[in-house]
Amino acid sequence: MSPLRILFATSECAPWAKTGGLADVSAGLTAALVALGHDVRVLLPAYPSVRAQAEQRPPFWEIPASAHFPACALHQAPLPGGVPAWLVSCPEFYERAGGPYQDGDGNDWPDNARRFGQLARVAALLAGAANPLDWRPQVLHCNDWQTALAPAYLRFAGGARAATVMTIHNLAFQGLFPPEEVARLGLPPASFAIDGLEFWGRLSFLKGGLQYADAITTVSPTYAREIQREPLGFGLHGLLAARRAALHGIANGIDLAAWDPSTDRLIAQRYDADRLTAKAFNKEALQERLGLPREPRAPLLGMVSRLTRQKGIDLVVEVAREIVGLPAQLVVLGAGERDLEAQLEELARANAQRIAVRIGYDEPLAHLIEAGADAFLMPSRFEPCGLNQMYSQRYGTPPIARATGGLADTIVDATPQSIADGTATGFHFAEESPLALLAAVERAAELYRDAKAWRQIQRAGMAADFGWGAAAQRYAALYADLVRPGDADD
Repeated sequence: MSPLRILFATSECAPWAKTGGLADVSAGLTAALVALGHDVRVLLPAYPSVRAQAEQRPPFWEIPASAHFPACALHQAPLPGGVPAWLVSCPEFYERAGGPYQDGDGNDWPDNARRFGQLARVAALLAGAANPLDWRPQVLHCNDWQTALAPAYLRFAGGARAATVMTIHNLAFQGLFPPEEVARLGLPPASFAIDGLEFWGRLSFLKGGLQYADAITTVSPTYAREIQREPLGFGLHGLLAARRAALHGIANGIDLAAWDPSTDRLIAQRYDADRLTAKAFNKEALQERLGLPREPRAPLLGMVSRLTRQKGIDLVVEVAREIVGLPAQLVVLGAGERDLEAQLEELARANAQRIAVRIGYDEPLAHLIEAGADAFLMPSRFEPCGLNQMYSQRYGTPPIARATGGLADTIVDATPQSIADGTATGFHFAEESPLALLAAVERAAELYRDAKAWRQIQRAGMAADFGWGAAAQRYAALYADLVRPGDADD
């Protein structure tokens, strides 16, 4: 395959700007594509966190103000992994306290339509005939609603352009705005139509990407099927089903260097599949850190998650007392919906010997939970891909997860057949209910008492390849299919 020039447009990229899994994908996938020999640029807003960490260089392109957007400039800086990043400097939009999408109080920035319209517009300028630079992408890869208007800008600009790929990381977030924003974003009135950007009377950024991109991808094969129908289609299932020939499910990978129990400096004692007895020291360290008594024979269940109903936290709350009564211990790390945080903290106060809860984000503790827990809970109502189920298998911590999205694709359920043939890596449950979750935990707890079978499940999960290599090869093949013959050599 000939090397391709790829512009990867994203609203966040680890470690410079991160609110979720998109940041990890932006860093991991692009590095894997470069490792395959492709020429990649990551297009990213120059938020304060980015400017603080990036190597400062003079701008290489200054884009003048238009009737709809203020002036901005592009700076190049290498990401920690070496991939070149092109930073969109626009102080009016990006240099402000708070996060990429919200202020310090958790409220969406009121000008998000124009903030991310600017990012999509710059991506389209780089991918279209107006690009004055020597470097021109053959493929523009857009991610989630924040960059999804770029294919629409290209569609209405006309002229030569790069092939476009639109990746859905979570269809629940669509970038919906009042119809008045269409004119403010410099889009023609004809774009606001049922076969364009209009979605139930509102402007949908994401629909623009789904409508006009040459190819659509999402982050697991099962999620690609689920979003073509309700409830997980979130109103866009008809469009996605109509474009099913252009829709591809490609499972994410993980950073194998950052998540490796044999080299992880954030855990109490390092180990691998041949030294699994050392995992017990991490369990003891986790229990000590969180004030739980040492109970080597009782399974310790871990969770690191956004504390939301999407993640099934309410299901855990419903049966937490039954879970710890098996007996078992439960540790939870995360933040999210205030009522769920409060319910978990109350459970911890009432069951101090069995349940520990920490509200917030703590990277070292997240690693210690992966290493110290015996099993990992992920009862998500939907999960486009998920990362923690891959981390946990790599750490010999079998996941207990609902069979949805990427959780269905990356975990082999411990059935009698998969246990017998040595392929089981975790536990699935299908029904979206507390009782189904409890039954799966009980099944795991019963198997935990069979040390030989449990060790086999641990080692099967640790042997799985969750690196970015396979996903990068699939994306590269998709890009090559979209690029016209001969373009790769231009």
